[in-house]
Amino acid sequence: MAKNIDILLVDDNEDDVDLTIEALTASKIHVNSLNVVADGVEAMAYLKHEGKYKDAVKPSLIFLDLNMPRKNGREVLQEIKADENLKTIPVVILTTSDDEVDVIQSYNLHANCYVRKPVDLNELIKVVKAIDTFWFTVVELPPRN
Repeated sequence: MAKNIDILLVDDNEDDVDLTIEALTASKIHVNSLNVVADGVEAMAYLKHEGKYKDAVKPSLIFLDLNMPRKNGREVLQEIKADENLKTIPVVILTTSDDEVDVIQSYNLHANCYVRKPVDLNELIKVVKAIDTFWFTVVELPPRN
Protein backbone atom coordinates (compact mmCIF):
# COMPACT_ATOMS: atom_id res chain seq x y z
CA MET A 1 0.00 0.00 0.00
CA ALA A 2 1.51 3.34 -1.04
CA LYS A 3 1.49 6.06 1.56
CA ASN A 4 2.21 9.75 1.33
CA ILE A 5 5.50 9.93 3.19
CA ASP A 6 6.74 13.39 4.04
CA ILE A 7 10.02 13.57 5.93
CA LEU A 8 11.58 16.54 7.70
CA LEU A 9 15.35 16.15 8.05
CA VAL A 10 16.87 18.47 10.65
CA ASP A 11 20.66 18.44 10.41
CA ASP A 12 23.31 21.15 10.16
CA ASN A 13 26.02 18.95 8.62
CA GLU A 14 25.81 19.16 4.81
CA ASP A 15 27.79 15.94 4.34
CA ASP A 16 25.40 14.06 6.65
CA VAL A 17 22.41 15.56 4.83
CA ASP A 18 23.83 14.48 1.46
CA LEU A 19 24.58 11.00 2.80
CA THR A 20 21.06 10.65 4.24
CA ILE A 21 19.49 11.80 0.96
CA GLU A 22 21.67 9.34 -0.94
CA ALA A 23 20.65 6.54 1.44
CA LEU A 24 16.95 7.42 1.06
CA THR A 25 17.34 7.38 -2.74
CA ALA A 26 19.31 4.12 -2.76
CA SER A 27 16.77 2.53 -0.41
CA LYS A 28 14.05 3.26 -2.98
CA ILE A 29 11.75 4.63 -0.31
CA HIS A 30 8.74 6.30 -1.90
CA VAL A 31 9.03 9.69 -0.26
CA ASN A 32 6.41 12.22 -1.27
CA SER A 33 8.60 15.06 0.00
CA LEU A 34 11.87 15.44 1.85
CA ASN A 35 12.40 18.82 3.42
CA VAL A 36 15.71 19.75 4.99
CA VAL A 37 16.39 22.46 7.55
CA ALA A 38 19.78 23.25 9.04
CA ASP A 39 19.01 23.92 12.70
CA GLY A 40 16.42 23.85 15.43
CA VAL A 41 15.20 27.39 14.90
CA GLU A 42 14.40 26.59 11.27
CA ALA A 43 12.83 23.27 12.29
CA MET A 44 10.37 24.96 14.64
CA ALA A 45 9.58 27.66 12.06
CA TYR A 46 8.89 24.89 9.54
CA LEU A 47 6.69 22.91 11.93
CA LYS A 48 4.75 26.01 13.01
CA HIS A 49 4.35 27.29 9.43
CA GLU A 50 6.16 30.55 10.13
CA GLY A 51 7.73 32.90 7.59
CA LYS A 52 8.96 31.16 4.45
CA TYR A 53 7.48 27.91 5.79
CA LYS A 54 3.87 29.11 5.86
CA ASP A 55 2.90 26.44 3.29
CA ALA A 56 5.03 23.65 4.77
CA VAL A 57 3.64 20.13 4.77
CA LYS A 58 3.24 18.47 8.16
CA PRO A 59 5.79 15.65 8.13
CA SER A 60 4.99 11.97 8.61
CA LEU A 61 8.34 11.56 10.34
CA ILE A 62 11.16 13.78 11.59
CA PHE A 63 14.84 12.80 11.45
CA LEU A 64 16.45 14.98 14.11
CA ASP A 65 20.15 15.50 14.79
CA LEU A 66 21.08 16.43 18.35
CA ASN A 67 24.06 18.74 17.99
CA MET A 68 23.18 21.85 16.01
CA PRO A 69 23.72 25.58 16.35
CA ARG A 70 21.14 28.12 17.60
CA LYS A 71 18.71 25.50 18.96
CA ASN A 72 19.89 21.93 19.48
CA GLY A 73 17.94 18.74 18.86
CA ARG A 74 17.09 18.25 22.53
CA GLU A 75 15.40 21.66 22.66
CA VAL A 76 13.53 20.95 19.42
CA LEU A 77 12.40 17.55 20.67
CA GLN A 78 11.16 19.08 23.91
CA GLU A 79 9.18 21.74 22.00
CA ILE A 80 7.68 19.22 19.58
CA LYS A 81 6.53 16.86 22.31
CA ALA A 82 5.05 19.74 24.36
CA ASP A 83 3.00 21.05 21.43
CA GLU A 84 -0.51 19.57 21.05
CA ASN A 85 -0.37 19.96 17.26
CA LEU A 86 3.07 18.36 16.84
CA LYS A 87 3.53 15.77 19.58
CA THR A 88 2.11 12.87 17.56
CA ILE A 89 4.73 13.24 14.81
CA PRO A 90 7.26 10.44 15.29
CA VAL A 91 10.75 11.80 15.93
CA VAL A 92 13.73 9.62 15.08
CA ILE A 93 16.92 10.89 16.66
CA LEU A 94 19.49 10.31 13.90
CA THR A 95 22.85 11.34 15.28
CA THR A 96 26.50 10.35 15.47
CA SER A 97 26.43 10.57 19.27
CA ASP A 98 26.79 7.30 21.15
CA ASP A 99 26.83 9.05 24.53
CA GLU A 100 24.58 7.18 26.96
CA VAL A 101 23.45 10.51 28.46
CA ASP A 102 22.18 11.60 25.01
CA VAL A 103 20.27 8.35 24.60
CA ILE A 104 18.64 8.58 28.04
CA GLN A 105 17.86 12.28 27.69
CA SER A 106 16.31 11.76 24.24
CA TYR A 107 13.96 9.07 25.52
CA ASN A 108 13.15 11.16 28.60
CA LEU A 109 12.09 13.91 26.16
CA HIS A 110 9.85 11.34 24.39
CA ALA A 111 11.90 10.57 21.29
CA ASN A 112 10.25 7.74 19.40
CA CYS A 113 13.59 6.08 18.74
CA TYR A 114 17.31 6.77 18.85
CA VAL A 115 19.49 5.69 15.93
CA ARG A 116 23.22 6.16 15.77
CA LYS A 117 24.05 7.40 12.30
CA PRO A 118 26.58 5.17 10.53
CA VAL A 119 29.26 7.00 8.54
CA ASP A 120 29.35 4.29 5.85
CA LEU A 121 26.77 4.70 3.05
CA ASN A 122 25.97 0.97 2.84
CA GLU A 123 25.34 0.80 6.59
CA LEU A 124 23.22 3.95 6.44
CA ILE A 125 21.17 2.44 3.61
CA LYS A 126 20.46 -0.59 5.86
CA VAL A 127 19.41 1.73 8.69
CA VAL A 128 17.15 3.78 6.41
CA LYS A 129 15.53 0.63 5.02
CA ALA A 130 14.87 -0.60 8.56
CA ILE A 131 13.36 2.77 9.49
CA ASP A 132 11.20 2.64 6.35
CA THR A 133 10.01 -0.89 7.05
CA PHE A 134 9.16 -0.12 10.65
CA TRP A 135 7.63 3.36 10.40
CA PHE A 136 5.91 3.07 7.03
CA THR A 137 4.99 -0.62 6.79
CA VAL A 138 4.60 -2.04 10.29
CA VAL A 139 3.43 0.97 12.31
CA GLU A 140 0.07 2.70 11.98
CA LEU A 141 0.82 6.42 12.02
CA PRO A 142 -1.65 8.99 13.32
CA PRO A 143 -3.53 11.08 10.75
CA ARG A 144 -1.87 14.35 9.79
CA ASN A 145 -4.72 16.83 10.18
